[in-house]
Order: sequence, then C-alpha cells, then structure tokens
Amino acid sequence: MKNIKTKLSMVAFTIAFAATGCGSEQKKKQATDTTASDTTAQKVVVAPKGPAPQWGKSIRPEMLAVMEKLASYKDQPIENLTAEQARKNHTPSDAVMDLIRENGIEQPAAMVDTVGRDIEVSGARIHARIYTPKSASGPLPVIVYYHGGGFVIADLDVYNSSAQGLAEQVGAVVVSVAYRQAPEHKFPTAHNDAFAAYQWVLKNAESLNANPLKVALVGESAGGNLASNVAIMAREAKITMPLHQVLVYPIAQSDMNTNSYNEYANAKPLNKAMMGWFTNNYLSNPAQAKDPRIALVNANLKGLPATTIITAEIDPLHDDGTMLAEKLKAAGVKIDHKNYTGVTHEFFGMAAIVPQAKDAQAYAAMQLKNAFR
Repeated sequence: MKNIKTKLSMVAFTIAFAATGCGSEQKKKQATDTTASDTTAQKVVVAPKGPAPQWGKSIRPEMLAVMEKLASYKDQPIENLTAEQARKNHTPSDAVMDLIRENGIEQPAAMVDTVGRDIEVSGARIHARIYTPKSASGPLPVIVYYHGGGFVIADLDVYNSSAQGLAEQVGAVVVSVAYRQAPEHKFPTAHNDAFAAYQWVLKNAESLNANPLKVALVGESAGGNLASNVAIMAREAKITMPLHQVLVYPIAQSDMNTNSYNEYANAKPLNKAMMGWFTNNYLSNPAQAKDPRIALVNANLKGLPATTIITAEIDPLHDDGTMLAEKLKAAGVKIDHKNYTGVTHEFFGMAAIVPQAKDAQAYAAMQLKNAFR
C-alpha cells in the first residue's frame, strides 16, 4: 500500500486538455498529475479480464476494468481499518493511472498553472490548490471545489483531475479545498472549513484573477454535501451567493436502507459498510446523522442556486442524489439531474478510460459555463 499523499491522481477531465501542473505547487504534485487523453484520437479501449460481478451486473466493460485493477492491489477493506491505515490504501485514481500506462494512452500537455495557498480557519490553517487556465485573461469565473472521501480519506492529489479539468474546460479559476478530516476533526469541522474557504475566495478574488460575482460550487460525494451546505450557509449569512452548484453523487441523507443502499450494499469502490465507517468516524454520536447538514434532504433548501446533480447507477448513494434533486425541485430550485448507468461511485474522473465519465464531465462543464454567462 502506498501513502495517499503520493498517489497518482485520476485521469483528466477534458478531451484535449491536460492535467500536469506548474507554479509553486508543481514539485508537490508532479508525481500525482495526469493529463487528459484525447479519446477521439487515441482510440484505446480498455477491456476487462473477467465477467461482471454479482454486485454490478450492468457494469460497463471499461468501468469493470478499473474495478478489476483496483481489486488487484489486494488492499484490506477500508471498513476494517483505522483512518490512518485507510489513507494508505490504493484509490480508483491509482487504478486508472496504471491502466493508462499499461495501455499506452497518450497524455497531452497541461493548460493550467497551479499555486498553493493557505487559508486561515477557526484555530487552524487549511490548504488550497489554485488552478488558473494558462491562456485566459481575467478576471475569470471562479469555482470552489470540494473533494470526496467520506470526510475521512483522500486529498487534493487524489481528486486533482476533477479540479484541474474544471479549470481547463470551463475556463475558470478553480480553488480546490483541503478541509480538515475525521476522526482527528469531528463534525462539523469539515463543513465550517468549507464555508471559511468560500468566504476567503470571495475576499481574495482579485489576487486570484477571479470575479467574485461569478462564483460556483462543485463537490463530489462528501464534497457534494459540503458544497450544498456552503450555499445554505452563504444564504444564511447574506453574503454573495454562488450562481450554480454541481453535486456529483452527494451524501444527502442518513438512511442506509434506501433501495440503492440495499441493492448495491457490496458494490465497489463504495459499499454500505464503508458508509457506516465514514459516518462513525466523522460524527461524534449517532444523533448527529439527523442534522440537516448531514441529512440535506431535511434542510431548508429554498433560495439555493440552480443545481446540477450527477448520479451513478451502481452506487449506494444513487438514491441520495435522486432524493436531493426532488427536494430541491420542491423548494423551487432549478434542477438538472443526470444519472449514468453501468458506472460506479467515483467514475466522474475517469474520462480517458470510461466513456460515461467523459460525457459527465462535459455535461458539468456545460452547466457551469451556461451559469457564468
């Protein structure tokens, strides 16, 4: 097992743009960068070695190839580990990068510069990575991005391709936030850090070459929960609201007996037992699971910005996204929701291998560009 801080990040976000960085963070993430593959040019199809698993009979071949590679590392199940041990496990991004190398998929050059910045939060500092398109003049729209990992694992490197791809395809500054994680930092630390980072972006937009009136939120999984909470907190604080939010398979409620939790209880790379493990690590007691910051479907959702929700079929969190979309629509929020069949949790950053990821990324970018117009 490798330390998560040195992991290679998921394959990039755009069709023809890249995912290697430069600037003051170049050395830090050089080993974790990947580039976006031009799938229309390289025509490489990655095939699985075996049949579809019982937990995902509808899985697409390319998605299965990634899951097979992930299984080949033979890591211990996260739900059986401590948080420190779990952070050393391989990630789906490792599997994607290994498949890229094994199949000789070419990777074009980077189209962004990156720099690291520290952000003051209550009693501490957190880190952010700023992605700026190389060829763009400013001030640019700005996206505040929150990575996944159940509030416990993963980091900026593991989700580098999503953040960098957003910057390249949307033509926006992206601020990727390394909020503090559990169990060292319990609920609501990550939520408070996420909002503090949003406020910092608004106050420091000029130095970021960004327009604070054109801001959006994006988050994956736990990060999707954080992104939506930031919009709610901005509304309550009566500060600049984001123009749009993109929530990719967000954690949105606490009932682990929904249809998708039961149907995909043994799915990979996320299963029902792992979600229980994440919850136990982040929350101080079971009652906190009902807090509307965790159970977003019970929150006051009125007045939130137009929202794009992306879900995966083979995912315990599939119904979380569907339920949140319904609740947002009932609250008068403009909703676009797209579900991708045959793919699993974490598929979003796998565009060089999984065609559905390429489509999902283009869809998210289109939604954001339209909002910024």
